[in-house]
Amino acid sequence: MSATFRRKTISVDAATDRLEALCSRSEQCSYELISKMRRWGVLPSDIEKVIDSLTERGYLNDQRFANAFVSDKYRFSSWGRRKILAALAAKRIPSAMAREALDEIDPEIYAERLDNALKVKNRSLPDDLEPLMRRRKLYQFAVARGYESGEVVKAIRRLVDSCATD
Repeated sequence: MSATFRRKTISVDAATDRLEALCSRSEQCSYELISKMRRWGVLPSDIEKVIDSLTERGYLNDQRFANAFVSDKYRFSSWGRRKILAALAAKRIPSAMAREALDEIDPEIYAERLDNALKVKNRSLPDDLEPLMRRRKLYQFAVARGYESGEVVKAIRRLVDSCATD
């Protein structure tokens, strides 16, 4: 005996109400909302209407989402530009919007955050680690966090120089 499960679909009004409540609590992007409505079984023609309605009434704005996302990931998670850009691309945010949001990052503070992250990581590495291996581990750590290769190399040089003077 094979049992088939059918998902209960929800009405357009119910979907709109749910998404309005969600968007009131936190910034959302259109891709996430479209995915939710697909899971709920909302028809594609109705999905477009709901998205248009939410956008017109100010509940949904992908640029506002991108700005908030960049700010949160940069300030609280210490992600680099490359990782943030990749995450925004995964959420189907247009690259022009993502770049505009990334332009809000202050380059001096960005370099300072990278320096601090490398200092913390450097302290966690064993003292007897060879200098070349130490640099490699620091480089891999920062690149995995999404920082640009050139910026990482400069930051490691600054760290090594500051350690040599201490």
